[in-house]
Amino acid sequence: MRTRTPAVAGLFYPGQEEALRELVEELLAQAPQQTQIQPKVLVVPHAGYVYSGALAARVYGLLADRRAAIKRVVLLGPAHRVWVPGLALPSDTAFATPLGVVGIDAELAAAVRDLPCVTTSDAAHAEEHSLEVQLPFLQTVLDDFTLLPLVVGGATPARVAAVLERVWGFDETLIVISTDLSHFHDLSTARRIDAETAAAIEAFEIDLHGEQACGAAPLNGLLQVARQRSCRIERIGLATSADTVGSADRVVGYGAWWLEEASLASVA
Repeated sequence: MRTRTPAVAGLFYPGQEEALRELVEELLAQAPQQTQIQPKVLVVPHAGYVYSGALAARVYGLLADRRAAIKRVVLLGPAHRVWVPGLALPSDTAFATPLGVVGIDAELAAAVRDLPCVTTSDAAHAEEHSLEVQLPFLQTVLDDFTLLPLVVGGATPARVAAVLERVWGFDETLIVISTDLSHFHDLSTARRIDAETAAAIEAFEIDLHGEQACGAAPLNGLLQVARQRSCRIERIGLATSADTVGSADRVVGYGAWWLEEASLASVA
């Protein structure tokens, strides 16, 4: 087994198992409890837990009723460290955090590997935080699951959509898109930009750019699929780094959403 070891443990979240488990459980306990929600897709921020952990916990708290049902997680996040022209799989067979090891879903990886936009790049994954910071939450709110992690660089919406269609699955598969919103504006500017971005996301626009969301590429692809599948989208919340310990002069914005397939929405 080739395992990707944590790159940002002790930086974005606690590096010790007990401290990490306590923090994640505390954040989840403080999040509003919602039941009878069946999200197919989650859009979650990926900053350090001190900044966006509370909002992320509100997202992952929605999975309480699906703990045992979800067996596969398809996780897409932007390339911050090593650029890739499309989407990158790792060659590793597992990802580790202080909470344990999650196996890579070999079947899902094989299902997308032949697409021309998909490559294998361990360098793209080695120090990438956008995927890693989601794992402790997933390890806490789900039972056993496998993971398909994809770093997304310059992929078009159509190419991301093609990947997602291959691995969409049914109730056993959860799609997670990892993204933050605006970066390094003053607080009032950040709030204005993020409100506009949120409106565009909720209108299923697929031309978001990096100034609006660092994960614009995976998000655009997701929104294309969601539009085609007549998904319903619900905002969980917007926040900024200034809401916790960050400066109001240099703000990062965060947003969170869940999406439900039309067939599920009609039954609810």
